Amino acid sequence: MAETVSRLAFVDALKAVAVQLIVLHHLAFYGPMSDQAYSLAPDLFSWLSQDARSAVQAFLVIGGFLAARSLAPAGTLLSSQPLGLLRKRYLKLVTPYLAAVLVAIACAAIARLLMTHDSIPGRPTLPQVAAHALLLQDVLGYEGLSAGVWYIAIDFQLFALLLGILWLARRLGRRIGAPLVGALLVGLVALASLYHFNRDSAWDAWAIYFFGSYALGALTYWASNRPRAAGWLLLIGASVVAALFVDYRSRIAVALLVGLALGLARRSGVLESWPRSRVVAYLATISYSVFLVHFPVCLVINGLFSRFGMPDPTVKLAGVLVAWLASLAAGGLFYRFVESPAQRGFRRLRWVAT
Repeated sequence: MAETVSRLAFVDALKAVAVQLIVLHHLAFYGPMSDQAYSLAPDLFSWLSQDARSAVQAFLVIGGFLAARSLAPAGTLLSSQPLGLLRKRYLKLVTPYLAAVLVAIACAAIARLLMTHDSIPGRPTLPQVAAHALLLQDVLGYEGLSAGVWYIAIDFQLFALLLGILWLARRLGRRIGAPLVGALLVGLVALASLYHFNRDSAWDAWAIYFFGSYALGALTYWASNRPRAAGWLLLIGASVVAALFVDYRSRIAVALLVGLALGLARRSGVLESWPRSRVVAYLATISYSVFLVHFPVCLVINGLFSRFGMPDPTVKLAGVLVAWLASLAAGGLFYRFVESPAQRGFRRLRWVAT
């Protein structure tokens, strides 16, 4: 989510929409405001609390698409130093993420003073914070300090898994071609995910559970490079549809739609050019920051409306809207003062090191 090689207008649009749905999902799923506002729009709140979470699939597919674009645009891993790439990815993700974890701890403490609700994370322990810093909180069984932090850990795992597969393909494919071996290995691991691991929630702390969606993005990128792209996209789509016949999962259906949309957008030439909107581009730019800080902001606003707001559904609905807008504003500020300076400092550090 934090990686942007250059502006891709269609990708920006998907990210901008997906992050709004994730914020609204968390507002509908957590906190007392949505419980009391539910009676005003029950169908909408039910959809947001249950189905809007599938928007995270857009980020999974986009992540694989952009990872293939940067790591191996022609199917062969460009770098001969995969550990360096992994270290770079970790630092790019974790630098703003750790700042957001501190914000989440502070906001949870404020929320506990304002209300009592099971959506508020418990008081953190030192091992719990250390596990978050290492992106191992779910693997080690610790409660997340904020909603959505699981995704950052999974994103890093997915990047590492794809990088490892491409490194292996580069070593194995010296005679028959690394691009072919890489695509084949990625496809095989993706099928294992779709047909087995993704059907068992016991694996949801590990990348292999989500790799089908992530690989869909990578395979779509490579397929849209080829002369007979339509046939390759059709083959990818058919493989996913077959997995859905075995066990239908709406999240995988959403991932398939996003992947095919990216492939068609690239082949038709609109990937870079449509839609042209500064607002959409800005919302995409701050999407990682919004993702990181929106839940703590929503907790505090839930607490304020719980303590000081009238027990009226209309007032609570207004609180939901305030929390949504405040999440975007907080994300913009976090991007300006934390994420963007951190990334600039990281690039300067790399320049000095080289």
